[in-house]
Amino acid sequence: MRLLIAEDNRMLAQALEGVLLQSGYTVDIASTGADANHLEQCTPYDLVILDLQLPELDGFEVLTRMRMRKSRVPVLILSVHDTLDQRVKGLNLGADDFVGKPFETPELEARVRALLRRGMFGNSSVIQLGALTFDTVDRVTTLHGKPLIMPSKELAVLELLLMRIGRVVSKQSLFDRIYDCDDLAGPSVIEIYIHRLRRKLETAGLSIHTIRGLGYMIDESMH
Repeated sequence: MRLLIAEDNRMLAQALEGVLLQSGYTVDIASTGADANHLEQCTPYDLVILDLQLPELDGFEVLTRMRMRKSRVPVLILSVHDTLDQRVKGLNLGADDFVGKPFETPELEARVRALLRRGMFGNSSVIQLGALTFDTVDRVTTLHGKPLIMPSKELAVLELLLMRIGRVVSKQSLFDRIYDCDDLAGPSVIEIYIHRLRRKLETAGLSIHTIRGLGYMIDESMH
């Protein structure tokens, strides 16, 4: 899953990035409200962690613009001014949760997991296909009950395919969920991740099919 941290405190942003990267998320950082607004427009995020006191555009304005363009991505607000008025305003503008500064990292992580679980998978965070299981919140993949370790972008491709089991996912949509609009890589890089995943999953009877001109689809192999 891909997360955006909109925070102008560089040390705090990097600390949060480190924690979330260790949990297996793909993370982008915006240090201004304008940058956050731009990134959210061109990148499909699964969650935005939004500080209110951002330069150029404050967090409330970023959130307002997101909801005006019908963005439904969950938003977790961070604010040093944890007052009732601020919380009510944020929630009324479309925020999903509100955390005051300073905060304990384990609590923030728990709130992130809860929002991701609630926003995308209802009460269940586990996807299973044959001998493969993937916990979308804890970022744990197992194959035949044993942990399956892979690089974060490879894991992100697998996750997106598993979210649409039996349906085609285009190469461009896979690329857009992993790379931002300013990245120099091209969609052809997805072919590398697909090749690696096929090698890892072939012993489990799982196949990633290439649907020419359309994209890729994962399902159990037919014998």
